[in-house]
Amino acid sequence: MCEMIIGMSEKYPLVSDWVKKYVARIPSSKLVLDLACGSGKNTRFLLESGYNVVALDRDVSQLADISHNQNLEIYEFDLETGSKFPFYKREFSGIVVTNYLYRPILDDLTTALGFGGVLIYQTFMVGNEAYGRPNNPNFLLKKNEL
Repeated sequence: MCEMIIGMSEKYPLVSDWVKKYVARIPSSKLVLDLACGSGKNTRFLLESGYNVVALDRDVSQLADISHNQNLEIYEFDLETGSKFPFYKREFSGIVVTNYLYRPILDDLTTALGFGGVLIYQTFMVGNEAYGRPNNPNFLLKKNEL
């Protein structure tokens, strides 16, 4: 499995090293949620790594070229409207979130993560404002917050 991940790393340079490092901990051929999937870089990486993927974002237009993939479900949904979390009755073996922080759904994520599941969460912490964006404290994790 490590060899595959290393090989995939070269093919997917935009996927964060954090995701590449820990994705192998998610059981293979299982359902993974790519939350706030954006351009789909993690979605594509997960699909090629053998996972079934649910990709969610408020704008899913950048996933059009892979929308036909039978191992992919695409959900266009704005998490920040106050609507109920769309997957409160689903269970995921893995959840991947990068460069996104919306605190009101953190409990929903832990509920949606199945027993033994893996949460791969990469975002910015307080102190990042010294390097640029994001600099709004609403988008920066505090020490030990997660």
